[in-house]
Amino acid sequence: MIGFKREAVLEKVMSILSLADFLHSIPYFRALDSEEIKRTVKETLEHSFAKGEVLFLEGEPCRGLYIVKTGWIRIFKSSPEGREQVLLTAGEGTTFNDVPVFDGGPNPASASALEPSTVYIIPRETLLSLVADSPVARSIIELFAARLRHLTTVVEDLSFRSVVSRLAKMLLDLAVAEGGRSPIPRLTQDEMATIVGSVRDVVGRALKALEKTNAIKIEGQHILVTDPEKLKEMGK
Repeated sequence: MIGFKREAVLEKVMSILSLADFLHSIPYFRALDSEEIKRTVKETLEHSFAKGEVLFLEGEPCRGLYIVKTGWIRIFKSSPEGREQVLLTAGEGTTFNDVPVFDGGPNPASASALEPSTVYIIPRETLLSLVADSPVARSIIELFAARLRHLTTVVEDLSFRSVVSRLAKMLLDLAVAEGGRSPIPRLTQDEMATIVGSVRDVVGRALKALEKTNAIKIEGQHILVTDPEKLKEMGK
């Protein structure tokens, strides 16, 4: 019995040492000193998932930063119709779900195991404590996280929404920014096309389609949002 307990203790110690070395190999933790690594190791969670099992869903509260120990994980967005767009396939040593850790929002995407996999989870509070003494660094990280979340939304728009839908969303965003029913800041159709990821002719037809629904009114070179609720519905 004593020999068995000793082996169990040794195995646990080796596991801790192994995790410390593993974390030191991850860019996030490469610059940590031994005490910071020890504290991070102590608070790190480990979970295993079967093939096809969901780790988390888009919109759920963030548990923390995920790191793949073994296996493969896919991070993906889903449309209301059930279509999927894979954003990342993460293998050993890859981190994911960084954005909500730093911007405080919900998970921007979902994740599931492509094969039997084991991941480490560094709780959000643990990661934030590492930059607690540097408000400037945290502010910069939060800004980058917010921009990455926006880019994730752009990918979703391009993958799942039609040009009419993307244009409706863009016009509504501009209208809100300008205070509602005032004319949209002047943009050429070429400029609108680059924003929504299309071409001028398609944007021209999309504008006419939106005008036919009475969601907008085109007055010369200006666009007036006349029905924000209809535009919001068409932008979904």
